[in-house]
Amino acid sequence: MNYAIAPAPVTSLTVEGIAERFPVNRIFCVGRNYAAHAREMGKDPDRDPPFFFMKPANAAVDAAAPVGIPYPPKTANFHHEIELVVAIGKGGKNIAVDQALDHVYGYAVGLDMTRRDLQLDARDKGRPWEFGKSFALSAPIGAVSRAAAQGHLNEGAISVTVNGGARQSSDVTKLIWSVSECIAYLSEYETLEPGDLIMTGTPEGVNAVVAGDVMQGEISGLSGITVKVTA
Repeated sequence: MNYAIAPAPVTSLTVEGIAERFPVNRIFCVGRNYAAHAREMGKDPDRDPPFFFMKPANAAVDAAAPVGIPYPPKTANFHHEIELVVAIGKGGKNIAVDQALDHVYGYAVGLDMTRRDLQLDARDKGRPWEFGKSFALSAPIGAVSRAAAQGHLNEGAISVTVNGGARQSSDVTKLIWSVSECIAYLSEYETLEPGDLIMTGTPEGVNAVVAGDVMQGEISGLSGITVKVTA
């Protein structure tokens, strides 16, 4: 096929243990999926239906090895949000909860980096969050651990440190909506496709980073990530 201009390169992630890479299609992000984080954002942690926002594919940064991401423009409040990332290997719509994990290729550690000042300003004005959330290089993600090789991740400590100091610390068992439930609910509204990623939400303790800070994200059972904020 001939294109009028050169197509954008495919964004991809390292897959642990094999040479093949995971191509990133779309990135869906679950909002306020830990009760304590909902409270720190001034919201009730009731088990309302989950809501989603999106990041572009080029938000993903392969963080299988230590990596740097630039401090983005137009913000003075750049926040880290550590998250369990689910990689979809088989598409589908109206997926049943008890069949949802059949669609999971694997899991990874990720950071949903956020221009918090822009996000909150948009929220307060009833405007979309794109400038706060949906920008390039805003989702460093570690090596994808294949479910076929490692099994499914139902529990595990999740944490991030900044310059060695603890910031966020919780457990993925505290997700308000489980991985299976997020997949099933999302598939009612949007047919999932191979290569989609779901970032499942962040626990409490989100805070700002500045140029020079080094974030280390961990989830038990997965490869951790080291991400430096560059000028």
